[in-house]
Amino acid sequence: MLRYLTAGESHGQALVVIVEGLPAGLPVTMEDIQEEMGRRRLGFGRGPRQRFEVDEILLLGGVRHGRTLGSPVAIQIQNTEWFRSDKWHEEMSPAPGQTKDPLTQPRPGHADLAGMQKYGFTDARDVLERASARETAARVAAGALAKLLLRSIGVEVLSHVIQMGDVRAPSQVRPTMSDLAAVDESPVRCFDASVEARMVTAIEDAAREGDSLGGVVEVLAYGVPVGLGSHVHWDRKIDSMLAQAVMSIQAVKGVEIGDGFEVAGRRGSQAHDAIEWDATNGAYRRLSALSGGTEGGMTTGEMVVVRAAMKPLATLNKPTLQTVDTVTKENTVSFKERTDVTAVPAMGVVAETMVALVLAAEAQRKFGGDSVAEFQRNHRSFIESL
Repeated sequence: MLRYLTAGESHGQALVVIVEGLPAGLPVTMEDIQEEMGRRRLGFGRGPRQRFEVDEILLLGGVRHGRTLGSPVAIQIQNTEWFRSDKWHEEMSPAPGQTKDPLTQPRPGHADLAGMQKYGFTDARDVLERASARETAARVAAGALAKLLLRSIGVEVLSHVIQMGDVRAPSQVRPTMSDLAAVDESPVRCFDASVEARMVTAIEDAAREGDSLGGVVEVLAYGVPVGLGSHVHWDRKIDSMLAQAVMSIQAVKGVEIGDGFEVAGRRGSQAHDAIEWDATNGAYRRLSALSGGTEGGMTTGEMVVVRAAMKPLATLNKPTLQTVDTVTKENTVSFKERTDVTAVPAMGVVAETMVALVLAAEAQRKFGGDSVAEFQRNHRSFIESL
């Protein structure tokens, strides 16, 4: 089974991810991983850290001569800002000591206060450094490997922004993999050019007021085979695994599969995907995508559709949110860390990662194989049996 574990803090020396369960023989290059890391930095509305922090990666193990060995793959992502600033050497030092400037004005909407109470911390930095979305850089590195594995059996994953603030794309036209470059070239990663300028304006308006914006992204997975996931146990249902994975992304507060929330308001006769037999290709086909490519906890062989709603970021450039100083207990406003106006376009890339990791893990569970050749052979045999 494919699984991964990340470690590291936002302003620490590095992030590390270990990915276990990849079959041997999967072609992997530093450029493959670096390309995905670069996509995570895209999007209008990002803060200055995107200019300061460079994702310098190092493959520590599990890959030799451009191919996986079947052993765990370890990747380090160096935090270059840590090496450029003595401040972080002191603030994030692993040696015994304490900070001169503890953060005691927790931000509403962040992990600060609940984490301080849970772990008995008196400094919010003990919480926020790990809770930071910087951790998603390690996830994207892992996701790059998952995407390579999926690509070996013809599965591709991409995302696009369908809402920024209160500006929503009305079009139901969805990008395919041939449109990925166009999506990434959009300043807001929106495939609908008719609303792109309005989304940019919404971000600019929020920036002028020192505020932040949330939004919605849609993740699409093409070429997914039928039968990933299972109906037999609650924790094997593909819908639940996708929802948990995407909901785990920092600041994501809502997830739907297909038109989940919209179909809840329809009658049953208008809420399901009709089935037909495609004699030309010898396969069953759904005539719509309302269910998002899943039924009964399993993939149907159609395009998988997952949407994620991200709340506005909790750190504002003009702090106005009321909070309480945990030392004096007096009302105050939350402290400010360097932040973005919005990270919705980047969140789409992270959501791709989480969907890819789930699908790759379930593909490994179904098709198995110690090598990529065996994995592909098992997949091919299953498809032919249909």
